[in-house]
Amino acid sequence: MYSMKSDEHFKWLMQSLENKFNFLEDKPEETLDSTLKALWFAAYGDPKSAEEAAELNLPELTNKQSELLDKLIKRRLQNIPLAHITGRQRFLGIDFICDRRALIPRKETEILGRKALDLSFEISKIKQNVTIIDVCCGTGNLGIAIASLNSKANVYATDISHEAIALTRENIAFLGLNQRVIAGPGDLFETVDNDTYIDKTDIIVCNPPYISIGKVKNMNPEISENEPVQAFDGGMFGTKIIQRLITESPKFLIKSGWLIFEVGVGQGEFMMQLCQRSKRYDLVESTLDQSGNIRVIAARK
Repeated sequence: MYSMKSDEHFKWLMQSLENKFNFLEDKPEETLDSTLKALWFAAYGDPKSAEEAAELNLPELTNKQSELLDKLIKRRLQNIPLAHITGRQRFLGIDFICDRRALIPRKETEILGRKALDLSFEISKIKQNVTIIDVCCGTGNLGIAIASLNSKANVYATDISHEAIALTRENIAFLGLNQRVIAGPGDLFETVDNDTYIDKTDIIVCNPPYISIGKVKNMNPEISENEPVQAFDGGMFGTKIIQRLITESPKFLIKSGWLIFEVGVGQGEFMMQLCQRSKRYDLVESTLDQSGNIRVIAARK
């Protein structure tokens, strides 16, 4: 299955394509090496995320598969996102199905995922089941990852986009979590506004749209031409969805339940103040990225 021929072909591609790809800062896992390996596995018919492909030896390609690899490389050179070409993106160590129907999960959102997962484990120490709502779920990566890594977690994932919900449901089935993760379309809490979740939810997790509409129009074409604008558009100031989230979440949380969400660089202090001024939360915490920016806010009811 493996041969020197594959190694030689790969080295030739690395040399030929050096400095040809456009790599975005918010996808640090994508390098020339990991990109080519991911495209190689896609051509082979065994799709992998860039992170998984980077760790593996390359299989031998047939002539037809080599021709397909050339076509896939051309698509990437045209700034089609790698995750859309391979159909895979890794999040918290788990590979998800990924396509144009929802935002591509970003590495920076793992800060939110790890914080929410840690909270779920803390709650697991005193409760048999942890009830979680994943709002603005996109591919479903946050809620599904938590359920995959914490066997006591039960998740309802919701998104206003019917296409995103269809993709989330595919990921639920792909990862075998149909018993503990449900997905339904709705505007924020619309689809969970019932006795099952009102005053009974332990954690609300959300990666909301938080980019101002003016900035959305000026995003890199790789993003703006391939990912749904709705997943980024946070209104005139980038805070429209988050303000609703802060106001509407307490209705669903148990006492001492947590709202935890991602914010854009520079938004953290203001969002913490909004949580505190609402008088709906008794503790508001922040988590920083490696550059010292507030990227995650956790507010306890």
